[in-house]
Amino acid sequence: MAESKSSDAADPVASKSMMLDGRVAIVTGGTGGIGSAVSKHLASLGARVAVAYIGDPSPALELVNDINSTHSSESQPQPRAIAVQANVSDASQVKALFDAAAAAFGGELHILVTLAAVLDFSYPPLAETSEATYDATFGTNARGTFLCCREAANRLVRDGRGRIVTFSSSGVGSLRVGYSAYAASKAAVEVMTKILARELRGTGITANAVAPGSTASPMFYTGKTKEEAARYIAEAPLGRLGMPEDIAPLVGFLASDAGHWVNAQVLRCNGGTI
Repeated sequence: MAESKSSDAADPVASKSMMLDGRVAIVTGGTGGIGSAVSKHLASLGARVAVAYIGDPSPALELVNDINSTHSSESQPQPRAIAVQANVSDASQVKALFDAAAAAFGGELHILVTLAAVLDFSYPPLAETSEATYDATFGTNARGTFLCCREAANRLVRDGRGRIVTFSSSGVGSLRVGYSAYAASKAAVEVMTKILARELRGTGITANAVAPGSTASPMFYTGKTKEEAARYIAEAPLGRLGMPEDIAPLVGFLASDAGHWVNAQVLRCNGGTI
């Protein structure tokens, strides 16, 4: 009788299929709670990461320095990460972001992750939502995703390694009061991603959306009282909020060879919350 493998022994084939050695990833919103975790995780798998940010450069530079110091070696002198300022709602800045990543890391681009998003933290009902709030929300969340995906569809490698991972929200299904513009913008991202995956037939590029639930990040806590945050926890089947580190491995999987057969999907990574 053949001896069975130990259940805790690593599968070298599976491990290799998860690695991203030499691949170049662009992560928009790369300094947020989930964005930072995703940027670090992709780098830990071997990817070189262009961290896109807007506003104060300090968090981006700190993140990039952390990634580079963690993964630097004499045999790999090239930086593992760079920071690039880009407003994703501006087509020229999106193009410049892709150009900067290509120039820094050798030309080829493999992975796009779109995490840049805005939310009105006063959580107004639709009847009190201003046109400015609606335009800003759709400008970053929907238009920004559209512009980045359009660039990626024309720039990512077409050898079976191209990956587009957009970000929606489980709020699309939960229908919480005060999230009408935000949830609608994320619903647009879901539909856009599914159609894009079909339009990319024959290119070897996959496109999927990740839809986190309530995640312990600055974006979640902003504008909420302790009591309001506690209600979200009370509703969670696993008894806690998600952590950014709960989301990042799913992105790594979708970006890797192991995730090549997942396409045109919305993956609700939320611990079972609706």
